Amino acid sequence: MDNDRNPKDEKFEASEADFRSLFEHVGCGVYISSKEGKLVTANQTLVDMLGYESKTEFLAIDIAHDLYRRPEDRSKFQEMIERDGRVVDYPEVYKRKDGSLIPILLTSHVRYDSDGNVLGYEGIIVDQSHRIQMENRLKASQEDFKRLFENMRTGVFFSSKEGKFLNTNQALLDMLGYESKDEFLNIDITKDLYVRPEDRQKFREMIEREGHVIDYEVEFKRKDGSTVPVLLTGHTRYDRNGNILGYEGLNVDISHRKLMEKQLREAHDFINKIIQSSPNAIMATDMKGNILIWNRAAEETLGYHSTDVIGKMNIDKIYPDGMARKVMQMARSPEHGGVGRLKAYPMVYVRQDGTVVEGNLSAAIIYDAGGKEIASVGSFVDLKDRLEMERALRRTQEQLLQSEKLAAMGRLTSQIAHELNNPLYGIMNTLELLKTEISTQSKRRKVLEMALSETVRLSDMLRKMLSFSKPDQQEKQPVDLNLVLDEILLLHEKQLQENDIKIKTSFIEGIPQIKASKDQLRQVFLNLVANARDAMPDGGTLTVTTVADNENVRIEVADTGIGIEKEHLKKIFDSFFTTKDSVKGVGLGLSVCYGFIKEHGGDIQVQSEVGTGTTFTITFPIFQESAEKIDAPTE
Repeated sequence: MDNDRNPKDEKFEASEADFRSLFEHVGCGVYISSKEGKLVTANQTLVDMLGYESKTEFLAIDIAHDLYRRPEDRSKFQEMIERDGRVVDYPEVYKRKDGSLIPILLTSHVRYDSDGNVLGYEGIIVDQSHRIQMENRLKASQEDFKRLFENMRTGVFFSSKEGKFLNTNQALLDMLGYESKDEFLNIDITKDLYVRPEDRQKFREMIEREGHVIDYEVEFKRKDGSTVPVLLTGHTRYDRNGNILGYEGLNVDISHRKLMEKQLREAHDFINKIIQSSPNAIMATDMKGNILIWNRAAEETLGYHSTDVIGKMNIDKIYPDGMARKVMQMARSPEHGGVGRLKAYPMVYVRQDGTVVEGNLSAAIIYDAGGKEIASVGSFVDLKDRLEMERALRRTQEQLLQSEKLAAMGRLTSQIAHELNNPLYGIMNTLELLKTEISTQSKRRKVLEMALSETVRLSDMLRKMLSFSKPDQQEKQPVDLNLVLDEILLLHEKQLQENDIKIKTSFIEGIPQIKASKDQLRQVFLNLVANARDAMPDGGTLTVTTVADNENVRIEVADTGIGIEKEHLKKIFDSFFTTKDSVKGVGLGLSVCYGFIKEHGGDIQVQSEVGTGTTFTITFPIFQESAEKIDAPTE
């Protein structure tokens, strides 16, 4: 049948269809051209590559003039391909329809007729725009890397696992003092670079375990043998099989940082020494009151050790209730030295042992760069000695004023005593004459003797007034203390009995004598007995005891009275100090007694308990001759 088709024809047609599909859809330009410079055919890829709208328009162009930048480049191509029969990856630059240029790679061969004559050329054209763009980028990146590698001021290295440098930049050479790269690449890293070779081994262990190290601090040796501190950051380099080839990374010279740290540390230490050496207590806290600084003077002044307060104690603890808040309020006020400052404000602190410390506090608030309060610092001046001196000065001024009053009274007393003495002695002489004229058996004689006795007593009183206004000039002589005490107690016996006070005595027999002014001793014991009487307004017992040893005689005068407050015990021998009202005394008695006793080389001590009583103990040295008598054996 005529309609039956040859299977060979069908196979040929299918093969031609496959070729046509491949020709149109292959990813590069495919062309066939005549020797004369006309395109016979081209695939759509080439049409699109060169910017033409249709294949018809593209096949109509003149290859030499419309496609090549220079027509002679077409001739050069023809010479090469006709000589060699083909060209492979021949680089060329074509013009697109819009005049822009496109780099291509041309691979073609010659088409011949049956007689071997050149008909034209056919081949493929590959767009190189993207490849060249990538190459340019890679080249630029490589140039950037090379420029960064050579010009950065941080040392960059590539090293082998075995301990040799493979490459390095100029910064690392300069850092380590090497003049040429070749010289540096020949050194042994472990021996010639590391100050401590074991640091190299430690570095390898860390980097191979973790794959990297960051800011590993080591010391390197320069070529001249000096050392340089370095921060080493690196990572491991591997081959395709995962085997370690070596290491690469950065070496940062931290000499300047170390110097700055040293200077900062020295500055900190210097400031700390200033704070610690200050004679005044210096304290600093955060804004919650937690203590940050506490110098040695603060330890001594307030009794807390710095290790017990820094970061552990709040500043409120050393202030009276509410005072810490008040201090901050005053520091923020402009009225106490300006905002953020407090100048010399009188302050009382509570020591660790509970006692108080008086002084002046100066304080300041510390602000950050933004003006926010971040801390406060204070300096406390302990004014204990000065305040005590001021109080002592005030007491001395008061005593001086009182002394001036007493001196004036003494002068007046002296004048009165002198004025009374003359007529008094006249009366005494008259009474003595009258006694001779009156019989001793007469009752009038007894009245006369009574009047004479009272006149003598009045004379003795005037003498004592003169003694008060003028110090006793009586010479010291051997004195029996038992006799003096007996006289004093006998004189006051009636008065003590009237006050319901019992007298108990315990005198040592044969008491050794002392060398003393009898009148001054009388004044001492009269004062002690009078004080004991005043201390027992509701009655009690007065006990007087004498004892002796080979060196001293001791007298104890004890009462069962109201006692003396503990805080008054240290002051009772001060001039003008008294616990009595102004009617009973001016505070000179015990002060004068203390002076008399010390003048005789003795001592006086007091023990007292409120509600139980008081005991005065007086000690005098034994008169030497009397002491010899005691030491002598008795017959």
